[in-house]
Amino acid sequence: MNIFLDIETIPCQAAGFKETIEIKPPGTLKKAESIAEWERETKPGLVEEAYLKTSFDGGLGQICAVAWAVDDGDVEWLYTANNSPEAVREMILKDLFAELTRAYSNSDRPIFIGHNIASFDIPFIWKQAVVYNVKPPFFFPKNPKPWDSNIFDTMVQWDAKNFVSMDKLCKILGLPGKDGISGADVWPMIQEGKWEEVGVYCAKDVERTRNLYKRMTFGG
Repeated sequence: MNIFLDIETIPCQAAGFKETIEIKPPGTLKKAESIAEWERETKPGLVEEAYLKTSFDGGLGQICAVAWAVDDGDVEWLYTANNSPEAVREMILKDLFAELTRAYSNSDRPIFIGHNIASFDIPFIWKQAVVYNVKPPFFFPKNPKPWDSNIFDTMVQWDAKNFVSMDKLCKILGLPGKDGISGADVWPMIQEGKWEEVGVYCAKDVERTRNLYKRMTFGG
């Protein structure tokens, strides 16, 4: 049983979180006017950069869309309609875990397949499950390693030492790549209210992942 999986995430949605980010001026700045200029011109950009990075942290960021497919079945996907914790708990985690459990076969141990799935998608989902107190199915991996028998990470399988984007790998292998949207566009799209479009993008990533897997396993 192969489970192809992908998530999209956004930065921390806790009220006032950005204001708690502390970034100190460089130690080379000594004069008060130099520090004031740094705080006015440089610090806001650094704070924003630190804030956006929380979208990679399962304890601070938030899932906004998830998509999966079992074997050669249709790609299923879910997305939140707002940024509330309840939406993540009820519309993402509970529904995802219920669907995976429904598809599970006792005689067939699932293999989770994704691009950078061992380092990002699965750990992020597991941390969100802890944060929102939603118990994953017993077969859902915890702290997976790329070489675990129940994991197939297309990025690591291609190059264990370097980061290779899904789009780049698709192009290398002559497969359909991204269609003008990348993960960096997700948060701006959410800010524009394009929730469903993000869900569609996530679903397409699952299809791209399945194509990569089949090529890399010579037909799967």
